[in-house]
Amino acid sequence: MIHPAETGATRDLVRGHATLGDLDLTILTDGTYLLDGGAMFGVVPKPLWEKRAPANERNQILLGTNTVVVRTGKHTVVIETGIGNKLPEKQRGIFDARQLLLQSFDAAHIEPEAVDIVINTHLHFDHCGWNTTQREDGSIAPTFPNARYFAHRGEVDHGHLQLERDAVSYISENYEPLIEAGQMTLLDLPGGGQAEIVPGVSVEVFPGHTAQMMAVMLDSGGRRACYISDLMPTSAHLDVTWVTGYDLYPLTSIEQRKRFLSRAIPERWLVLFTHDHHHPMGYVEWGAKGKPEFVKPAGL
Repeated sequence: MIHPAETGATRDLVRGHATLGDLDLTILTDGTYLLDGGAMFGVVPKPLWEKRAPANERNQILLGTNTVVVRTGKHTVVIETGIGNKLPEKQRGIFDARQLLLQSFDAAHIEPEAVDIVINTHLHFDHCGWNTTQREDGSIAPTFPNARYFAHRGEVDHGHLQLERDAVSYISENYEPLIEAGQMTLLDLPGGGQAEIVPGVSVEVFPGHTAQMMAVMLDSGGRRACYISDLMPTSAHLDVTWVTGYDLYPLTSIEQRKRFLSRAIPERWLVLFTHDHHHPMGYVEWGAKGKPEFVKPAGL
């Protein structure tokens, strides 16, 4: 069942709510941010993509930072942690980053101390920023002190390389202190590999955006929801060839999108979008022209 978000100011912070069998899903936000539209749609011409994602005068489009809190009855699981509060001031200004996730938790009446699992699909700064909090004195502390964090070992190894192509995407303070403290579990999974985190919550590798990016699968009552992360960052990215300029392996992304859609559409998965501020979740169906189309759930 899909529930409408709360009204008023809380609605800006709590972006959606759904129940999936015995699982309770709440979508929170770290706020919107801005990225170059051309980068987000790669080789797709602007006259095509701007119909779905209008750009401002700087050619930037509005994106969301969607964190999903899953309550299983035994565990409180957080999927992704937004941009956080460790960006340099210049970058914060460029992206117009908001740093709202802790306010969102407060609006949803969820205590960070209650979280016992955090899952990062990959370790780009806009997906794991609130893994840790930078205090006023500059020290770094876990935002979720009682949680076990999960990420792919290959993401950490890649971040250590600090390659010219994507070094800016990896901020070591988002994950190194957790690894050093023994609070982060690093998974070793091949492409297509799967692992259960807790009953009803598992991860599966969908390479393309990065070599080891993981989707998060939520299963209960014979139904499935999938946080597909940056394989399809928004509902405007459903066409299999509309991969982003940030994808390290664009041809792999296309093949993995086909793999995802071949399961998500016939099995009617509830799709959770990582960067779609206005449509954080919904269903995907084959349209009249044979292309995947977003279907907004009733009640939202």
